[in-house]
Amino acid sequence: MMHSIIERVDRETPTTVSLLFPWDSNVLPGQFIMVWVPGIGEIPISLSYTGKIKGITVKRFGFTSTALTELKPGGKIFFRGPYGNTFRKAGGKSLIVGGGSGMAGLLPLITPSSHGVVSARTKEELLFADRFSPERLTTVTDDGSEGIKGFAVEGLKQLDMEEFSMIYVCGPELMLKSVLDYISDKKIDADFSLERHMKCGIGICDSCSMDGLQLCTQGPIFPKAMLLNSTEFGRERLSVSGKRERL
Repeated sequence: MMHSIIERVDRETPTTVSLLFPWDSNVLPGQFIMVWVPGIGEIPISLSYTGKIKGITVKRFGFTSTALTELKPGGKIFFRGPYGNTFRKAGGKSLIVGGGSGMAGLLPLITPSSHGVVSARTKEELLFADRFSPERLTTVTDDGSEGIKGFAVEGLKQLDMEEFSMIYVCGPELMLKSVLDYISDKKIDADFSLERHMKCGIGICDSCSMDGLQLCTQGPIFPKAMLLNSTEFGRERLSVSGKRERL
């Protein structure tokens, strides 16, 4: 277990903060760390900042994530990693599609020329939408308070998908499944960053398994072709207690 001192805390949305801290390690876009809060728990979080100063972006949800959002500059962050694979490099124009806090793991991929579809429940919860040029951004909200009313896939339907050679997607699994279904018959490749219950991060507990694959050691990034052949993706997963549950 390593630790670092938090240098900066940025409030991103009413429920989401970014914690930035020095860490001299090579981390690639898409990789994650297991973050531990003493006395509370440990959770996997993708790196939203992968430069000299590293950072994670955390949404207040459970006990551990809530405790992380309450940390202040000067406080300690405990973690281990990095773990997992990385996004493939695009050979042409790419599209970044993020749902809710899923935009955090996609942040390292954003460049001045990036095109994005950013979705959230409300306008206030749109994450990192301001990192895109307005003419290259499509916003979608569940309640219609910003952009298109609906889910992320509705944003894709407004675009000419033939313009892009690669899509990078992260968010709730049902959202990912809707995007996969929409592009399944299109000549465009995609990398999906999956989020599932994960206890160890090193391939021991099997809590994050999908079709016999483990997200922590063989993911969390999976290509379009692999997910098209999956029987569990977007359908079922293991619960925290280890029972199989429908999504």
